[in-house]
Amino acid sequence: MWKNKWLIALLLLIIAAFAACSNNSESEFDTPNHYESTLGELDPDDPMTEEIRYGEKLMYNTNTMLADEVGNELSCTSCHANGGISNTNSFMGVAGQFPVYRPRSDTIFTLEDRVNGCMQRSMNGKKLDHESREMRAMVAYMTYLSKGAEQHGDDMEGLQTPTFDKTPEPDVARGEELYETKGCITCHGADGAGRSPNSGPALWGDGSFNDGAGMGRLSKAAGYIQANMPKGDENTLTKQEAADLAAYVLSHDRPVWDDHENDWPNGDGPPDIITQERREQIRAGTFDWTEIENVVPRD
Repeated sequence: MWKNKWLIALLLLIIAAFAACSNNSESEFDTPNHYESTLGELDPDDPMTEEIRYGEKLMYNTNTMLADEVGNELSCTSCHANGGISNTNSFMGVAGQFPVYRPRSDTIFTLEDRVNGCMQRSMNGKKLDHESREMRAMVAYMTYLSKGAEQHGDDMEGLQTPTFDKTPEPDVARGEELYETKGCITCHGADGAGRSPNSGPALWGDGSFNDGAGMGRLSKAAGYIQANMPKGDENTLTKQEAADLAAYVLSHDRPVWDDHENDWPNGDGPPDIITQERREQIRAGTFDWTEIENVVPRD
């Protein structure tokens, strides 16, 4: 009799342990690997599946599938690696951040507005119609990747590219050396024109983002470079090296955003946007980096 009670107690403990594991599994933050596997398990009979898959395809082939709207040689995956299913500018949790107040335009931004912001700036192109199939599919895809993420707000920070609060005063000549010695040429070419949108996007020139894009800021470009480059050796660059590389990349000509005057209407814009005038001064060696308030002396 006692033996049976012991067996029953043991059985209950095992069941409780399995239940605890199951609950922990459900509450764990959904990782990139999780999304890669679940995308392959989407129900083919669910009408949403076709749109989510179409949205995924658009992420990889933006410049070809939306050739009339994209004005350069980039795709969404040029910045959001692996279709946004990675730690490089991840799409996971992004949908839950909208709508949100956007000081750059002094208005409330929807997710559709954010997509169009990228289309106009990072893609140097045109807006998509909010009601178009392409917009709906991209939003469906990003919303799928955000499913459940709102419960893990603290964990999302590690999936977004950091922006330097303070950027060391860059050395453009040193940045040029690093561009060669750190292997940047392998993927992006000596001329910065890139190899392909998905595995080596254009960093400057007509095929790259315009100077109204977020990456046109020194602090944002440096943060992205340190967190994500070189591929396979991420987070090995010092802040100084990342700043030097960012300054070198941003010193080159690129498409000009034609609406700078309407950005930041309240006058609270970031101080480190590298405009065409600044690019020309940097190349001429006449630009004073200390005029940018969030640039600090070199280490």
